[in-house]
Amino acid sequence: MNKNKKLFLLSSLFITSLLVSNIIAGKLVEIWNFTVPAAVIVFPITFLITDTINEVWGKNTAKQVVWLGFFMNILMLLLFQIALWLPPAEGWGYQAAFEAVFGTVPRMVAASLMAYLGSQMFDVWFFNFWRNITKGEHLWQRNNFSTILSQLFDSVIFIGVGFLGTVPMPVLITMIISQYVIKLFFAVLDTPFCYLTVNWAKRELSKEVRTSE
Repeated sequence: MNKNKKLFLLSSLFITSLLVSNIIAGKLVEIWNFTVPAAVIVFPITFLITDTINEVWGKNTAKQVVWLGFFMNILMLLLFQIALWLPPAEGWGYQAAFEAVFGTVPRMVAASLMAYLGSQMFDVWFFNFWRNITKGEHLWQRNNFSTILSQLFDSVIFIGVGFLGTVPMPVLITMIISQYVIKLFFAVLDTPFCYLTVNWAKRELSKEVRTSE
């Protein structure tokens, strides 16, 4: 499998993880006594992939994948709205349930898109910044530092934009901390997978270089 196919595979996984996380975010789950959206178990995958693409293909390619995810997210929302607007067939009694699952509130959509774009772009920038600082060494540092900070941005932006003024400030802060603690756990957990994915991609690239020689 050549480098273009590897990039296509990672980009597809990124888009799938992003869209699935937005679909399942409507379900609240309890993890370690924290009530958080189910998306917290999927969304961290997107940071793992952008870090891998950034490491192997560079920051410009990583940014292109992030923008692609942004526009695919908007397309998904538009298609959901069309499906919601279409009149249900006679005898199909699940319109209310369908709307409950796929209906979106404009403020929450804006919060999701702002948090996604802001956190992902920061992740790409900081990952590349720290790689320059360490002269390409210590992948675990840039993987962890960029993801940890990006997940904090994501939590603050999403909860802040989505719920500021609708809940008391102590509740708002608790919501941010709850999401961030769970995301932080998954961010640290992805380090060995980042090494595996990066080594896999680089090995394929090195094979192509030797073949071309």
